Amino acid sequence: MDAEPETTWSQMSIGSISAMRTSKHNHEEVIMAEIVIGVDGGTTAVKAVAFSLSGDVVSTRHESVPVRYGDHGEAEQDMNQIWEAVATCIHGVADALGPEDDVVAVGLTGQGDGAWLIDEDGAPVRPAAMWLDGRASERVEQWNDDGRASRVFDVTGTKVFGGLFPVLMEELLETDGARVRRAATHLNCKDWIRFKLTGNRLTDYTEASRSYLDATTAQGFSRGLAEDLGQSELLDLLPEIRRSEDIGGYVTEEASHEVGLPVGTPVGVGMLDIAVTGVGLGAAHDGEGWLILGTTGFVGTLLPSIEDRRSKESMLVATGRGTQVLEFMAPMTGTPNLDWIRRTLGLADESWQSIEARARRSTPGANGVVYLPYASPGGERAPFVDTNASASWMGMSLTTTPEDVLRSVYEGVALSLADCVSHLAMSGDLVVSGGGFRSDLVCEILADITGKCVVRQSAPEAGARGAAVLALVAAGRYDTIGDASAAMACSFKTFDPHPERGEIYQAVANVYSESRSAIRPMWPRMRALRQIKEADNER
Repeated sequence: MDAEPETTWSQMSIGSISAMRTSKHNHEEVIMAEIVIGVDGGTTAVKAVAFSLSGDVVSTRHESVPVRYGDHGEAEQDMNQIWEAVATCIHGVADALGPEDDVVAVGLTGQGDGAWLIDEDGAPVRPAAMWLDGRASERVEQWNDDGRASRVFDVTGTKVFGGLFPVLMEELLETDGARVRRAATHLNCKDWIRFKLTGNRLTDYTEASRSYLDATTAQGFSRGLAEDLGQSELLDLLPEIRRSEDIGGYVTEEASHEVGLPVGTPVGVGMLDIAVTGVGLGAAHDGEGWLILGTTGFVGTLLPSIEDRRSKESMLVATGRGTQVLEFMAPMTGTPNLDWIRRTLGLADESWQSIEARARRSTPGANGVVYLPYASPGGERAPFVDTNASASWMGMSLTTTPEDVLRSVYEGVALSLADCVSHLAMSGDLVVSGGGFRSDLVCEILADITGKCVVRQSAPEAGARGAAVLALVAAGRYDTIGDASAAMACSFKTFDPHPERGEIYQAVANVYSESRSAIRPMWPRMRALRQIKEADNER
């Protein structure tokens, strides 16, 4: 076996802190347990998790939220539906608590990017256009050609893609201007949730980095960048920036009725999901990094400043801790690939355990079948940007089995992550989280491809845990993020690389990268073919 028994991660286990207080009720001593709730507004689901202050999960609630896809790359969500799901989740975990439990704070995180627009009264002016929205794909190419993309990269540290706020807003103003011009504020997902809880229009540095934040100083939005993009008026839509570990407001009377929490419960500012997961994993210092495999992938590491970035193909977000930045790559090659192949092979009714067992019937290298996992409607953004990127298989023959095809998808997703690890020159163990990494097979393949030990945190919902950690600091329960994350630490499992499989995967990785380069010039024509088919269907 390549997996080691679960143990306590020494870097995170400084010790747990008792979170109990006493009161008198009917002349009996009642033990009051302090609880923190972490809320994660994900792409396809929202979650609320109630934790004890020692990190134990007390209750959880999960609600799926639909994404509406359009014929021209649109990906949208109903903002009110998101809030209703969040309210249901918070109410659910609150109802599961005992009368002796005391919720001391609520922490927030959620999906980033896109355009989440509300009017003066706080009502959405249109559905949220999400981070994976691809309707502005052609506009991205224009920005690359005319130099605007380079200007965004120089100031913010991020690459331009279809779901990035500045480019997406240019598209929406042209195609849906009447509704967009009614907007008073842009609030990303977690900021929208906080607004509904507290009435405050705020954001944090990680979210601000995805619009016009000057990453060099991390002091505020760059008016010069907005002017260069011809978007000065859009600065008026952006809310006040606060640190992620600050108080973002308190539960209002109206929200109290909807979520089942007392009026005045503190709500933290919170952080973008990809960044907050690091907090949940105990990573807060320069040089520490982590990987996520969910709807998208994520590979990132903390650096002292933008000047220390390791790749021109990466993106950056400021953390709000001085000039510190999180350098990362966020490939769009996540678990939807696995969901899709599960459905396509007629395995939708089988458990993931059973599906993984099927994939193991093939061999490392999938008997020569190589899968390029670029199936997102928005194309790809790491370790390269190409809005036309398409998924494909190579190496298939009459001897190829469904198990080979299935395993090739697992391997393709892992190869995409390993590609990003290489570009960021990450050293040491690979600390991982996210639903996709619940698969032992994915963890094993990643370890074998990279030659690095993969460390998987055992506790679920690292994003909600990270949000809870920040909220505890905001509420004054802990002085530092490090103290709070140490108190809420959990166990982990390790996967060591296998040298013989590593040799096989090195050969696979070479074919993977070379075939991608060879087929990439055909991607625009492939996308055009799909659009022709859609037009024919419409007739």
